[in-house]
Amino acid sequence: MSVKLAVIYYSTYGTNHQMAEIAAEAARAAGAEVRLRKAPETAPADVVAGVDAWKAQAEKTAHIPHVTAADMEWASAYLISAPTRFGIMASQMRAFIDTLGGIWAKGALANKAVSAMTSAQNAHGGQETTLLSFYAAIMHWGGIVVAPGYTDSSIFEAGGNPYGYSHTQGKEFTDGMKAAIRHQARRLVEIAAKLA
Repeated sequence: MSVKLAVIYYSTYGTNHQMAEIAAEAARAAGAEVRLRKAPETAPADVVAGVDAWKAQAEKTAHIPHVTAADMEWASAYLISAPTRFGIMASQMRAFIDTLGGIWAKGALANKAVSAMTSAQNAHGGQETTLLSFYAAIMHWGGIVVAPGYTDSSIFEAGGNPYGYSHTQGKEFTDGMKAAIRHQARRLVEIAAKLA
């Protein structure tokens, strides 16, 4: 059975979008059927338009569909990437998650493998708390958390976060960082296939 993976991201300036693209490519190479989706923007349009980098990212990714509850039901696994905001996942992603009560109530989110990634402006900007607090929601779903742990040397090379890849915004993606993202995506596909 092929893994159906929804790679879902929210990205203000492009970091999490880039992470999601790397993960989606690795998951496809590992044999998964992948849907790349973004969480809808909740900030007012005039606020987005007033910040050049935010506006540019919105325009660059206008072709990527917004994630829906139907995508969540379709998928057998999820890889979710969103920035850290005050130590928790960005409100845009949280707002989407808050719309899933209907499919959660009928069990459509249960027993699916889930992994997460994040970014912040600095190395100690709350990445770990963001991932851990997000995984609490997954436990409410009855999902199966698939963190990368220390299962590959690339995790150490990329900063050593065992909960999920985390990126410091503004840093260039090194080969080691990309390898950690790819490993996390492949591991998720592998575990999801075993669950299936």
